[in-house]
Amino acid sequence: MAADTPPPRWLFPAEADTAHGADEEAARAREHRLLRKVLEGTAASVFVLDTRLRYLYVNPAMARMSGIPAAAFLGRTVGDVLPELRRPDDVLRQVLADGVPREVAVTGRTRARSSYAQRQWRTVYHRLEDEGRIVGLCGIGVEVSGLRQYVAELEAAHERLALLDTAATRIGTTLDVETTCRELADFLVPALADAASVEITEEEIGGTPPAAPGMLRLRRMALSAVPPMMRHLARFGEPGDHVDVQRGSAIRRCLDTGEPWLGNLASDELLRRMAPDPGRVTAYRAAGIHSLLVVPLPAPQHPVGTLILSRAGESPPFAEDDVVVVRELAARAAVTVSNARRYTHEHTMALELQRALLSEPGSPHPDVETASRYLPAGRSALVGGDWYDSLALPDGRTLQVMGDVMGHGFAAAVAMSQYRSLLRTVGTSGASPGAILERADRDAARIGLDRVATCLLALIDPGAGTITAARAGHLPPVLLRPDREGELLEVPAGPPLGTALCSYEALTVRMPPGSVLLLYTDGLVERRGVDIDVSLRALTRLRLPLTGPLDGVLDTLLSRLAEDPAEDDIALLAARLRRAPPETPA
Repeated sequence: MAADTPPPRWLFPAEADTAHGADEEAARAREHRLLRKVLEGTAASVFVLDTRLRYLYVNPAMARMSGIPAAAFLGRTVGDVLPELRRPDDVLRQVLADGVPREVAVTGRTRARSSYAQRQWRTVYHRLEDEGRIVGLCGIGVEVSGLRQYVAELEAAHERLALLDTAATRIGTTLDVETTCRELADFLVPALADAASVEITEEEIGGTPPAAPGMLRLRRMALSAVPPMMRHLARFGEPGDHVDVQRGSAIRRCLDTGEPWLGNLASDELLRRMAPDPGRVTAYRAAGIHSLLVVPLPAPQHPVGTLILSRAGESPPFAEDDVVVVRELAARAAVTVSNARRYTHEHTMALELQRALLSEPGSPHPDVETASRYLPAGRSALVGGDWYDSLALPDGRTLQVMGDVMGHGFAAAVAMSQYRSLLRTVGTSGASPGAILERADRDAARIGLDRVATCLLALIDPGAGTITAARAGHLPPVLLRPDREGELLEVPAGPPLGTALCSYEALTVRMPPGSVLLLYTDGLVERRGVDIDVSLRALTRLRLPLTGPLDGVLDTLLSRLAEDPAEDDIALLAARLRRAPPETPA
């Protein structure tokens, strides 16, 4: 062997000395067998293509993935073997041309059975050369259909949440029953149905003969449909007409049980049982209706009416996710309808806004204990834009949220609800607090929220015993300690949400055993004629008993700092670890 020729490289270095002469072929054979086992035993799809992108080799995983024997691939292209698989061959030709490996997405369907309607693989392609001659490509692919489906479902969930957020500004803009019902029906068509009608219960309907025995009388408050269906549905009556409902119908069942009724691709017999009267089935079919969804408008004592949705023609049947969204929309609309019957416009609006603001935050993980307080400014029932939340993340961490929309009244409360929903959606992504604020800032600007909001996020990790905080124009959190003064955490300040400036940094600190993390709005510390730094020092210097319930800690804090009546809304959110975090290694 020439002096400048490197020795052969074997998978087993110990055999290098014996790999010359008679044992060299045996070593090569052993190496070949081992590599063959790796290729044939891996779960990844491995294949080799020639320079014309025809298969030279496929491993068993590739055959199983495709549902086609390996021998059927040889000498054929992917279009020949798997015509429903879409692969960017232009990228493969680039790899052949310049030798730079590339990763591409391959999508489509194969003959093998799969639980995924649309399959996807991430595949890396490498150029193969033999003594300087290009002989083809090697591809290694891993199926990511499950991840892709998860992402698609997550995106669908975000779209549903965005739909609900939009509905908050378009349904229930007044406390007039007819207006609310019309807004609900118009919002649902065509977003979720081809036709929608709203009927409500009334004890007496003047100007009409009484209902027949056993029939329940409702009043149709709204009807909306896509243009081709409206002429068919007009025969069922106009808004304001009464509707008599038979016993055993889906509408009666919904009103009695408070649960929705779903009839996808319903037969004529099923339609006869669900309709207010059997004579409507012919009209349903003439309009092309094939699926119906009846959802009650819930109220504390008894549903106040029903929402009926239908799909026709080429529209798909209703999915379970559709039922969830429609139930939420119906619940929101029903609140307005129910309260409009019992209260004046001003009193009902204040009551509903206050109920939305005072709703409890989400549940943290069992390792984190939380408590919250909200005090409206002054002695009125009007509310502002303060909110708080506690989100349990899948990995055992808990995200604490405190925010404040500028201003008071109806507009501030609506904006608060939108920001809160936005943070709930983005916050569960598992991203860092800074990244969550950046995403929320972009989304708030994108959807056109006309009020900015300050916000503070604190991510509590019980396993690590740490707090990671980021803030958007909000006052920094305070870490209350049982053995000394509280600590004002110097979290880098970022711009308020809704400015589209998207620049936030985070701070991570230890959370000592027995300490309490306090998030608050400016109503707690801002005083006329008093410098904010003076008020913050007064807050940190409070010596509070931290061993008792957190509710008691907040009550003591408010009794010492809050004025009566408060000049501004005050929101508080406290958190404490239920068990001591692990010790930091020396």
